[in-house]
Amino acid sequence: MSALTVLNSTDEPVIFETATAENGSLIGLITLNAPKALNALNFEMIKLLEPQLRTWQDDDAIAMVLLKGAGDKAFCAGGDVVSLHRAMAQGKPTSLAEEFFTLEYKLDYLIHTFDKPILVWGNGIVMGGGLGLMAGASHRVVTETSRIAMPEQTIGLYPDVGGSYFLHKMPQSVGLFLGLTSASINCDDARFVSLADHFIDSNKYDAMLAQILTAKWGKTASLNHDRLTDLLTDLDNRSARMPKGNVKANLKTIQKLGEFTTLQEQVDYILGLTTDDKWLQRAQKSLKHGCPLSCALVSEQLKTSQGKSLLACFKMELGMSVRAGEVGEFQEGVRALLIDKDGAPNWQYKTLSDVPQTIIDSFFANSFGENHPLNELAVK
Repeated sequence: MSALTVLNSTDEPVIFETATAENGSLIGLITLNAPKALNALNFEMIKLLEPQLRTWQDDDAIAMVLLKGAGDKAFCAGGDVVSLHRAMAQGKPTSLAEEFFTLEYKLDYLIHTFDKPILVWGNGIVMGGGLGLMAGASHRVVTETSRIAMPEQTIGLYPDVGGSYFLHKMPQSVGLFLGLTSASINCDDARFVSLADHFIDSNKYDAMLAQILTAKWGKTASLNHDRLTDLLTDLDNRSARMPKGNVKANLKTIQKLGEFTTLQEQVDYILGLTTDDKWLQRAQKSLKHGCPLSCALVSEQLKTSQGKSLLACFKMELGMSVRAGEVGEFQEGVRALLIDKDGAPNWQYKTLSDVPQTIIDSFFANSFGENHPLNELAVK
């Protein structure tokens, strides 16, 4: 393999390198470097990632970018909500939450709109903020170890990081089901619901990188997108058969959600299913113990974002996420699941019927006015 040029300290939470392909083109390599934390995306990582990606986008020598996580367990297990919890506990939620989510969504939007190919190696756990990084990449690779979920409902949040946009890309009612239940999906499911493009055996990473470095990269982004697609398709064809997923097998059951007119009826339907299917049983358990406010937000989020542009979805989500830092369920969910780990959140709103419509509406009010922090993204 060609020699790597390391661009920053290997002690940093994100490692940036370049590798020179045989024809002289440069490949940008990014490694999320927090394996003990399953590469959870923290503030420092986000602050490093966005400027480096912008630099590479403007560098004609860079043909493509490859993003992976350190270790074999996870690409990225989510956002660092524990740090946000500490700020909320100190009574200063709004400013820190706004800054964190603003920078995170700017990064996600940049990946979605990046001109050059970005390959995400989605090996192992890909959840929450990790899925925000992966969903917008031009070439999303999953392996037999991929475990993907949007588990925000378990911590009093909602499927953010562009979920308002990409959940609509899934077969009818599947986005709502995954948002309500935090159900985990595998590589086969990810391909089926349009969250992944290629399946490659996890032991073929080195072979993939070797092929990337021998590819004849061109001078135009469109040519390089095609080159990378061909390369990954070849590896896909030479990989083992994917393990079967659960979404397609249960699609008829999931899509019956669309026959109900109210969220309460949809929740009652899921909880009332009589099934031996272990995946559905886990989904029922998660929904039963999850946050009622989150369920209401998922439903309203998908109704409100229907047909919206990617930027409009991120603008809506920023308002929702800042509001989540104020209301209290998010703070309590993180405490119960990730801080004290007692698994017993004391939700303010115990059932869906306890959630006031005024609270739901407050998540969708434009609190920024004309000075929205994401306005600058409209200028490209």
